[in-house]
Amino acid sequence: MERRFEGKVALVTGATTGIGRATAVRLAAEGATVAVNQLPGQDPAETLGRIDQASGQGFPVVADMRDPAQVTAMVRTAAERGGRLDYVVSNAAVNPFMKWDETTVEDFDKLFETEGAKQMIREGHGGAICCVSSISAHVGAPGQTAYCGTKGAISMLAKALGCDLGVHGIRVNAVEPGWVKTNMAAPLMDDPAAMKYYHERVALHRGAEPEELAATIAYLLSDDASYVTCATLLADGGFIVNAEL
Repeated sequence: MERRFEGKVALVTGATTGIGRATAVRLAAEGATVAVNQLPGQDPAETLGRIDQASGQGFPVVADMRDPAQVTAMVRTAAERGGRLDYVVSNAAVNPFMKWDETTVEDFDKLFETEGAKQMIREGHGGAICCVSSISAHVGAPGQTAYCGTKGAISMLAKALGCDLGVHGIRVNAVEPGWVKTNMAAPLMDDPAAMKYYHERVALHRGAEPEELAATIAYLLSDDASYVTCATLLADGGFIVNAEL
């Protein structure tokens, strides 16, 4: 495997399960030192063990993304322990109507991308941010008003924040997964009717493995995507074509 992130430091939130875990392992396997975010009380051992098996380096950083003080401390700890901060992979965001660099963590609640960006600006070397959005940024669904609304905000955040951060050499993009085989999707996969619906409508007729999303995120962070910013990338197996039928 290429080591595109040799000497770099990445912070991945929600890194103890699913897409977050797969991304942490992928970035570490490609040479990054990875700050593995965990909720208080969670055990990062599985993610750190997989990083070790991939001959990578990582360390845990504890933070509840709903607590602004913990978020600020997490970013500071990641930069201090890693020696720098080059990449941020975010799994949740809220986008209030105000300039990004005049907004506190308290204003943004769960939005910590700005804290990571401010750290990169202080260090002065540029970097990249990838927000994990969803196909739900494009397609509404019953009972998912908050989820769809939040994911739509995340995708637009990547576009708007990227406009502000380009002058600092920081790229911001979002990946928009469809059906991914994670613990969160487990109830869905236990529902035969739901499985029939997705198998019929996803062009590849299967769900994604978390590692496939990790590879997409790694691309967006890497220099292979050096001219890609303010972009959203659907990684949904072609589901969007039939999702509203």
